[in-house]
Amino acid sequence: MTRSLVLSAYSALAVAVQPFLRSKLRRRGRVEPGYLQHMGERFGAYEQPAQAGALWIHAVSLGETRAAGILIEHLRSLQPDIRILLTHGTATGRAEGERWVRAGDAQAWLPWDTPQAVRRFFNHFKPSAGVLMETEVWPNLVAAARDAGVALALANARLSAKSLAGTLRLSSLSRPAYAALAAVWAQTDADAKRLAQAGATVKGVFGNLKFDATPDASLLQRGRLWREMTARPVVMFASSREGEEAELIRVLQAHPQWVKGAQAVQWLIVPRHPQRFDEVASLIGQAGLTMSRRSAWASQPAVADVWLGDSLGEMAFYFGMSRCALLGGSFEKLGGQNLIEAAACGCPVVMGPHTFNFTEAAQLSQQAGAAFRVASLQEGMGEAVRLVSDVPAQQRSASAALAFAAANQGAALKTAQAVLALMRR
Repeated sequence: MTRSLVLSAYSALAVAVQPFLRSKLRRRGRVEPGYLQHMGERFGAYEQPAQAGALWIHAVSLGETRAAGILIEHLRSLQPDIRILLTHGTATGRAEGERWVRAGDAQAWLPWDTPQAVRRFFNHFKPSAGVLMETEVWPNLVAAARDAGVALALANARLSAKSLAGTLRLSSLSRPAYAALAAVWAQTDADAKRLAQAGATVKGVFGNLKFDATPDASLLQRGRLWREMTARPVVMFASSREGEEAELIRVLQAHPQWVKGAQAVQWLIVPRHPQRFDEVASLIGQAGLTMSRRSAWASQPAVADVWLGDSLGEMAFYFGMSRCALLGGSFEKLGGQNLIEAAACGCPVVMGPHTFNFTEAAQLSQQAGAAFRVASLQEGMGEAVRLVSDVPAQQRSASAALAFAAANQGAALKTAQAVLALMRR
């Protein structure tokens, strides 16, 4: 089958499944109301007025939006009058993106990848150039950008070996899309090699934008103050994912000495997704463990077996409280969450076997002494207890984490300069 026929078949399928997408959005909207807002935008129906010439940045979810925010800060430092069009795919991403939108900017959902919807997107907003954050390369979107004369780049780009294998299986669709990008700026040399195999023209290896994030100083300081008031050292499960909390609770039940007694630590669970806060609270309660929720704290946390971090935008506070963090998403086959923020806050990390989302960062942090690799969550919990019980070892790891984060900064400025050059093309 020719590439044009493959794209036509893909487009027909994308159009055909739109009713199912609407149903999915309504279901998700019952839990996260953000998915019910501006639903027409998902299909290319934009009602907000638009001024042509903004720089379009697409950040699908929370992590990508935080990276986009770092880039936007640096773009504005170089060109204060720049206007931004920020698009997203998830409710948490859009909520986070509101922090970075100011007067003259716009925010919207990226449309579903049908030829009609993406064409309406470009006709409505008429961006000067486009930047896709990390991984979001859609065949019809890229083709429509080319037809509209919009130079499109992939920034902070990453591609795991697993994702490359899937991309190559669909090369009739993916290769033309990657090849049509005006520039790709990769996080690592390994990412650059895989992206080139996928068909992309890699113009630079700039590092990871997330190293240039500056933790909120007031949140970090408050966390450290609360840490000093806490009788037991705090071990946080940072950005935990479904299945991981239940395993942590099971291990605590099997090792009661880690909850009460000489080896006891203060366990803090911060789920990755806010819609799961109540679910995790139920798991803790059903296990017979006492719990205190962040949303109920006043001057300091209440005494409990487990603390539940049920708030948004306070990760620096939680890392400041913690002597060590278990890396969520790394104990299930989910690729791991971002460990860079923990390092920037001086919090050592214990990570499981699955860190393919941040392969190089995980390896480098381990080499620097800022992180420790284990085979299972039970082993990881034991390692965390050991580390926080050894004050000199914990302090060495905390210092190594800060040094590791500082040594890998610089991607944001390089990327911002490259984006401005792209806009001048």
